[in-house]
Amino acid sequence: MRKFAKIFVGIVILFSSLFPIYWLCAMSLRPMDDMKSLLPSSITLQHFTDLFTKKDFSRALMNSLQVSLISLMFSLLSGICAAYVLNRQRFRFRAKRPFNVWVLVVRILPPVAFTIPLYTMFNRMGVLNTKIPPVMSCILINIPFTIWFMISFFQRLPEDIEKSARIDGASEWQLFTRIVLPLAAPGIAAVSMLSFLYAWNEYTYSIIFVQSPKNYTVPLTLATLNSDDSATNFGLVAAGGIMSVLPVLGFIVFAQNYLIAGLSGGAVKE
Repeated sequence: MRKFAKIFVGIVILFSSLFPIYWLCAMSLRPMDDMKSLLPSSITLQHFTDLFTKKDFSRALMNSLQVSLISLMFSLLSGICAAYVLNRQRFRFRAKRPFNVWVLVVRILPPVAFTIPLYTMFNRMGVLNTKIPPVMSCILINIPFTIWFMISFFQRLPEDIEKSARIDGASEWQLFTRIVLPLAAPGIAAVSMLSFLYAWNEYTYSIIFVQSPKNYTVPLTLATLNSDDSATNFGLVAAGGIMSVLPVLGFIVFAQNYLIAGLSGGAVKE
């Protein structure tokens, strides 16, 4: 009886998790007059066609890719180097403790807390309504997250390998690029995925700083799909939701082994 109850609970949880995904796909492939039935009576690709021909969704995808990849590149370059310096005791500088406090403060405060100072700064720079504010905002949030994540991951790496390489004459840069980075590849893959997800789904800063439709990202475009009509086009919104998930899903499929190892890194202290 207990085994049957576990199986039943598992089926209910699985159904509850997968049904929204099924319903999203079903709405994107069925006509507007067939939205209420559980199973679609006919299949159409009209919603996807309208998404790219009438709503110019391809531009939104390119804008989101640019914002996500540029912010990811700068966040990784800065965050990984800073995390390595903060973790290794042989690097000593007086600003280490204030820097750690800054990382924690940026991670604790909600992103909306930086809205007013960022808006003032971007307004004085004259870059509002461009892609620069979303990129710089994502960098502001992702650098502390990368530092915080990679510090715990670098703690797991054995320092004996670094000591042996240093004895063999390796410089600090060779030690970092040829030994530490390959060992930290799972952690880098995991933090890259999480940082990319944040930048890809970022909405708060984009809706405040970007007002030109040509610079809209995917979340902004999805939010404005029904602004022209009085009736909600659920099929169009569902098609946009599926297209917004595909780039992230493709990354997860190809990098899942690194992601699992990286997300579990630091969970067990040796």
